[in-house]
Amino acid sequence: MNRRLLMISTVATLFAARPAFAGELTVSNAWSRTTPPGVTVGVAYFTLKNDTARSDRLLKISSPVAAKVQVHRTEIQDGMARMREVAVLHVDANQTVEFAPNGMHVMLMGLKKPLVEGQKFELELLFEVAGPRKIQVAVRKD
Repeated sequence: MNRRLLMISTVATLFAARPAFAGELTVSNAWSRTTPPGVTVGVAYFTLKNDTARSDRLLKISSPVAAKVQVHRTEIQDGMARMREVAVLHVDANQTVEFAPNGMHVMLMGLKKPLVEGQKFELELLFEVAGPRKIQVAVRKD
C-alpha cells in the first residue's frame, strides 16, 4: 500500500474510532413582551436544553435592563394563578426546559425603561457546570 493510501486509511480509522462528544447546554428562542410606559416589570421566555450527560443548575441570572432578575413558575392554587420564585433551577442531563407564558418564566423587575417592540436586550445566565451564557432577547408584541 502506498504511503498516501496508508495515511488516508489511518485518518479515516481515527475519525471512525473517536468517542462521541457530549452535547452542550444551549439557550435559544429568547423573547420578551413589550411593556407600557411606566410599567417597571417585564418577562422573558426561552428554551433551555441540556444535551450533556451531566445535570446542571442555574446559579445566577441578570440583565442590564432590570435591577433584579428572577426565575418564576406559575402555579394554580385554589383556582388562582400564582407566581413562585424558583430559588434553584436544576436542569437534568438531556432535559429541555421551556420558559413560556403560564409556566416557567424570567421576571425582570425594576426595568430601567420600557421594553419596545423590535428592541433586543441581553440576559446573562451562569450555570454551575456549563458556565456563563449571554443571550439576546427579542422584544415583540404578543
